[in-house]
Amino acid sequence: MWFTNLLTNGGVGTTVLMLAVSIFAGLLLGKFKVKGITLGITWVLFVGILISAFGVRCNHDMLHIIKEFGLILFVTAVGLQVGPGFFRTFKTGGLPMNLMALVNVALGVGITVLIAKLAGEELTDMAGVYTGAITNTPGLSAAQQAVGDLGIEGASGRLAAGYAVAYPLAVVGMILSCILLRPLCRIDLAKEPTTDSAVAAKGEKAATPSSQRHKINLVPIFVIIAVGIIVGSIPVPVGMKAPVKLGLAGGPLVVALIGSWLGVKKGWFTTEFTDSHGVWMLREVGIALFLAGVGLSAGADFAATVADHYMWVVYGIIITMVPPLLVAVFGRLVLKINYYTLMGFIGGSHTDPPTLAFANNVAPDGCKLPNTGYATVYPLTMFLRIFTAQLLVLM
Repeated sequence: MWFTNLLTNGGVGTTVLMLAVSIFAGLLLGKFKVKGITLGITWVLFVGILISAFGVRCNHDMLHIIKEFGLILFVTAVGLQVGPGFFRTFKTGGLPMNLMALVNVALGVGITVLIAKLAGEELTDMAGVYTGAITNTPGLSAAQQAVGDLGIEGASGRLAAGYAVAYPLAVVGMILSCILLRPLCRIDLAKEPTTDSAVAAKGEKAATPSSQRHKINLVPIFVIIAVGIIVGSIPVPVGMKAPVKLGLAGGPLVVALIGSWLGVKKGWFTTEFTDSHGVWMLREVGIALFLAGVGLSAGADFAATVADHYMWVVYGIIITMVPPLLVAVFGRLVLKINYYTLMGFIGGSHTDPPTLAFANNVAPDGCKLPNTGYATVYPLTMFLRIFTAQLLVLM
């Protein structure tokens, strides 16, 4: 009796308990692989959806605060990790790949709008499919924040459902894109160089945390969060339904990128701090809290939404695979970019760690090019995905 009450009273204890269950069960499931592919931490989202679908009641306001704070921790940690190397890449061959990433994002948005018009789908709902198809969780948050500002009832849940529907096959689709790129461009792995002097590997620290012990300094982290929220709240009129904002995801990300770059350059702190296990821990805890919060908030309507909108799966695959394949083929045939670097680019241009893991498995031992391609385009892509997800809602 007491246990049933614990699951249905919607109190603080119930909410924390369900968050913990969603996270530890999701992380355990994320350790299982099928043919080397795993959804990783995204299992936390699906466990949360399953729990809420069974009628477990959580405190809605508390979930909202926790998931947004988790997202803020995640993007701040990402900005700290990749900021020092990101700005250096523009001096060492990173500009062409970042321009490719820009085109990749534009194609994804264009295809999403085209599908919405041809299929008669609400563009707001397609924004959820878009964020799932590009595996970008902060973009989902930006879209949800935008519909909240507009007061669109029920849209936040549909956004989460679209994200969850499109996400699983998006991971597979990006890996399939890497595989298809080989015959499309007639790539012979036996003849492919494992180093590329045109792109520096200085930015690759973003892929793995430092093994050195380093006490985390919380002061710059919370300064960045405070300034980032202020910056993210500044409205920019663009002649749409509402002003565009960087939001709770974009603001801290941009400030963290600039702050970490300046901090290392000016000697305020070192790369051992920005790439420490402490910052890595903040990143993982943050994204776990966000995914659990989204799942526990959206699960009640998930099954009904999927049944009514099963074509979202097809739309997601198109948004996932067409843009990176077109851009990567151009990068290979015209710009002559190394195949291992391009696989990292595909992962980074969709902010998708499983694709990077696949690329590293394909690359020979000691080849760092997938990490280089991933880290080169990841920061700009993250910012653009957050911005465009919001833009789709406001169109």
